[in-house]
Amino acid sequence: MKGLLFRLVITALGLWAAATIVPGVTIAGVGSLVVAALLLGIVNAVIRPVILILTLPLTLMTLGLFIFVVNGISLALVAWVLPGFTLSGLGAAILGSIVVGLTGWFASAFVGSSGRIEEIKHTGHPGRVETTGRRID
Repeated sequence: MKGLLFRLVITALGLWAAATIVPGVTIAGVGSLVVAALLLGIVNAVIRPVILILTLPLTLMTLGLFIFVVNGISLALVAWVLPGFTLSGLGAAILGSIVVGLTGWFASAFVGSSGRIEEIKHTGHPGRVETTGRRID
């Protein structure tokens, strides 16, 4: 449950960053932000895999670049369902999804799979870093 809450906060921060940075992405308030983060998580878990399978030939032809469009479509779907979240077009959706993805990727580096915030300890051995819950050699 703690992991889900951290992921929700990370996604909400990514959406806030997208609304701040990308012109054409607007969020009406904090309530809309939290609901948009929750809906985006549901869309990414349920609908996005179906879209990825259906668009696999196009994704292969574009060497994976079409995944940016799929992510933008996922974000646009959330904006279509939620009244307090608007996008000006597919370009804003694609740029917004890039910002949300980069924010999530960066923040997830500090949150482990259990949802705990990872502590990074330098062990004194060259090339070896230990974190709580996992070890990276």
